[in-house]
Amino acid sequence: MPSYNADLREARFILHDVFDAASVWARQPELAERIDADTANAILEEAAKVTGTLIAPLNRSGDEEGAQWVNGEVRTPAGFKEAYATYIEGGWVGLAGNPNYGGMGMPKMLAVAFEEMLYAAGSSFALYSALSSGACLAIDAHASEELKNCYLPPMYEGRWAGSMCLTEPHAGTDLGIIRTKAEPQADGSYAISGTKIFITGGEQDLTENIIHLVLAKLPDAPAGPKGISLFLVPKVLVNADGSLGEKNAVSCGSIEHKMGIKASATCVMNFDGATGYLIGEVNKGLAAMFTMMNYERLSIGIQGIGCAEASYQAARDYARERLQSRAATGPVAKEKAADPIIVHADVRRMLLTMKGMTEGGRAFACYVGQQLDLAKYSVDPAEKKQAEAMVALLTPVAKAFFTDSGFESCVHGQQVFGGHGYIREWGQEQLVRDVRIAQIYEGTNGIQALDLLGRKVVANGGEALRLFTNEARSFAAENSTPYNAALLDALARLEAVSDWLLNEAKADPNAVGAASVEYLHLFGYTAYAYMWVRMAASAERLRANDEAFYAGKLATAQFFFARLLPRSLSLEASIRAGSAALYQLSAEGF
Repeated sequence: MPSYNADLREARFILHDVFDAASVWARQPELAERIDADTANAILEEAAKVTGTLIAPLNRSGDEEGAQWVNGEVRTPAGFKEAYATYIEGGWVGLAGNPNYGGMGMPKMLAVAFEEMLYAAGSSFALYSALSSGACLAIDAHASEELKNCYLPPMYEGRWAGSMCLTEPHAGTDLGIIRTKAEPQADGSYAISGTKIFITGGEQDLTENIIHLVLAKLPDAPAGPKGISLFLVPKVLVNADGSLGEKNAVSCGSIEHKMGIKASATCVMNFDGATGYLIGEVNKGLAAMFTMMNYERLSIGIQGIGCAEASYQAARDYARERLQSRAATGPVAKEKAADPIIVHADVRRMLLTMKGMTEGGRAFACYVGQQLDLAKYSVDPAEKKQAEAMVALLTPVAKAFFTDSGFESCVHGQQVFGGHGYIREWGQEQLVRDVRIAQIYEGTNGIQALDLLGRKVVANGGEALRLFTNEARSFAAENSTPYNAALLDALARLEAVSDWLLNEAKADPNAVGAASVEYLHLFGYTAYAYMWVRMAASAERLRANDEAFYAGKLATAQFFFARLLPRSLSLEASIRAGSAALYQLSAEGF
């Protein structure tokens, strides 16, 4: 039976050794009064207990049973309701929420560590609260005080949940062509009518209310994305005193039958003149919704890391115990009939690839969390502005690279098990299925790549990119490791390719689209190289305190730079091949 236990030693290494989070928090007055290293460690320990003992045991049974749709209502798998009730008692939904409305106000650097644990324990369970947290963020940032006072406290408590209603049967990435309508009403509310699909947690039996954030168009709205507004549409209407009233005209038409995350209800939602309330300004709903979308993109990226970590833990333990054949250098376990498969080069290649990419991703997630904290809490205008630019640049990388590498890691984990990896009881095939969606939803990874290269690099002439590369160079100049030269080479390659693409894009309209996915991966490996230099510097400095742990870090760093970073060479060659080869074949030739 698969199990998951959060690696607290690893979480503390990233948070405290590598990023010295407490000093970052101490510089921000609003955070300094709420969080320090001891408080963070206590939260991490409790998070490990909740995810390992409450949620992880439900992961396989939840997958086997799945969410069920019966007469317009969704029934979550056995044990989910009870576990969710215990989960919200700890205030986990509001961990990073605004304290003015009942949230705990914890920094994102800490929240990303918790989110990884949550996804590793059970992606389906995690999604119910992940959507709530994102909806709260959008409401807090853009809604009126009246709406915030009414809806945020019960949402942070977890008594009410949230959903994000964007996609329609004919409108996925191209939201400008949505057909859902919002008719103004005399009392200032709006009547919302339309159908939304792929709505995670659009209906469930875990909470007493669900607060849908819905994109819709007013009758006189301009065409395209400039005519989209955002509305808050509760499943159950709320009375003036905050109590629940009548059911709103919102219903679940069906749920999808999916490859993975089967315990997460993915719903078709029908709005039949449902009462809704405007969030933000008319016709500026897409910008407001991006507050939630960007949160969810980082969160789903972390799903990739969480699934990869769960797969790695299982594959590592299996490789230590499974006996097959002898080591190439001669018997290792001489008293046994064969050696454990961890002695074999290919198994070690797979495990080290998983370890190198997952730990690099974990560090990068914390780094992005740091930028989010600085953008939100810094009292230094210049620091705040730079952090905002870094968040915009790094969010598509985090979403797409975390999930692409997470899927690769889960496939490796399955492969380590051999035939048993294909069998449900061992848990690896579920992780492969569950993580696969992360490359698709919240903006496909191809869309993330277009966003990165087109909007975040080419559109501003590489200005934000240089903020990142300059910081990485400065760190290397101040901290000596055996890998600094490799990092500097990777940074130079990324900049040279970026400059080449800036030129190509001027003459070739297909240049950005043709190069974008490979470019995002090139950026990802370079970013991980920076993270591994930071981890290596910390490990070298602290090695005497815990030889086994830090020596393991340095060995993994060596593998990353020797065997994984060289992938950037082929990515560069593919990018520089240009767009022509993609357009030689006619549509009829496919």
